[in-house]
Amino acid sequence: MSEQAAAAGEFNGLTALVTGGASGIGLATAQLLTSRGARVAVLDRDQVDEKHGLIGVVADVTDDAAVQRAVGEALAALGDQLDILVNNAGIGAAGTVADNSDDEWHRVLDINVVGMVRVSRAALDHLRRSVADRGQAAIVNTCSVAGVAGLPQRALYSASKGAVYALTLAMAADHVREGIRVNCVLPGTADTPWIGRLLDAADDPGAERAALNARQPIGRLVAADEVAAGIAYLASPLASATTGTALAVDGGMIGLRLRPPSNS
Repeated sequence: MSEQAAAAGEFNGLTALVTGGASGIGLATAQLLTSRGARVAVLDRDQVDEKHGLIGVVADVTDDAAVQRAVGEALAALGDQLDILVNNAGIGAAGTVADNSDDEWHRVLDINVVGMVRVSRAALDHLRRSVADRGQAAIVNTCSVAGVAGLPQRALYSASKGAVYALTLAMAADHVREGIRVNCVLPGTADTPWIGRLLDAADDPGAERAALNARQPIGRLVAADEVAAGIAYLASPLASATTGTALAVDGGMIGLRLRPPSNS
């Protein structure tokens, strides 16, 4: 793509489907892709607010029939074209291995891992057609630093995101020769509605927020818009040589080991 075309919007003429796009990182991503020229549909359990200028389709990613129907509805609204899939739908979980029941393990893994599989499966033939028509297609999965770094009280969540990381690499290997790039983004602790609910439930929300801020080398939570920018890079045709990559947008959590701040 030429510099002139990139300046005009690298997503001009392209379409995207973002799951979990009614709020948080998903909504920020859908809005960013739209601002850069893409036509975007959002798949979520909740209808996206029409003021955002997005196409909304309602489905629960644990229901394969609903996912198939919703992807079909999104494709119809997007002119039977799908170039980018952002698998962002997911839920959190807290606790050690002793704190969650089998039912909760099955529920979280069903949403966070198998949900991505269902949506990808429903979208795959459409992405292949995008490769045939426009030269490439992209899938971006929302993973987490919890999938690659040991965090306390996150056994179930970490297991689900570790599976997303492995799934991303396997999908990238499966589809690289078809021209479908598959990558994932690794957010650090992001300022999202789920984190807001965790803070609200804490005995001392202010102290808990301060602890989360201090855990990240940059000294603050990651913003949803910052994660969206990472997803947009991985989805962009300008990243046509990038596949099988995990992009950390984590405030330095994974790679940096800082000494405690001096009290002097």
